[in-house]
Amino acid sequence: MAKQEPLKVFIGFDRAETIAYHVCCQSIIDNCSMPVSFTPIGLENVSSFFSRPRGHKDSTDFAISRFLTPYMCDYKGMALFMDCDMLIKGDIAEIFEQANAEKAISVVKHNYIPKTDKKFLDQKQTKYERKNWSSVILFNNVKCQMLDLDFVSNCSGLDLHQFKWLKEQDIGELSPTWNHLVGEYPSSKEAKNLHYTLGGPYFEDYRSSDNSSDWFECFHKLIMPIKLND
Repeated sequence: MAKQEPLKVFIGFDRAETIAYHVCCQSIIDNCSMPVSFTPIGLENVSSFFSRPRGHKDSTDFAISRFLTPYMCDYKGMALFMDCDMLIKGDIAEIFEQANAEKAISVVKHNYIPKTDKKFLDQKQTKYERKNWSSVILFNNVKCQMLDLDFVSNCSGLDLHQFKWLKEQDIGELSPTWNHLVGEYPSSKEAKNLHYTLGGPYFEDYRSSDNSSDWFECFHKLIMPIKLND
């Protein structure tokens, strides 16, 4: 039997959402049928080789660093990037299994306009074509070698997030269940990834948002103290 390599999962890390990162990881572990390796990817984590500062329009520390995923994988194999403000309800192995291996990336191709002008921490809700496509990206790393350090350091953020560095036919499609935008889309029992894009329940203003109980259920499982036998 061939050796089974762990699924490579890169999750955006920002200290303002530290708990979100850990809950997201836990939700993946709880539902994944395969071994998984996690890599936090924010500006602090890549500072030894990447010096691009956070831009004034960047809502998180991983707004740009996400595009370093193929570089950090030495342009080999497949790797999944996810924002940290997500709760996984399904088996992410399905993403790797179902994606078209001929595509450079696979994403959920949202077609929506954000309902609000502000989101978490009173940040401006930037509205642009292909909004939220880049919040879940399955990279076919060998086909993303254009994403080297120089390119990611200098390319405009909007061009990166709109995938202007790819041809349309190179962008594969994932099921919408893998990036359900909480508060933007109607509630769905079919959602395999709850994306709290407007603000997670870990922020006071979103404590009672749609699907907040799902997030808190995972959170309490994560922090529940272990009871040792006498």
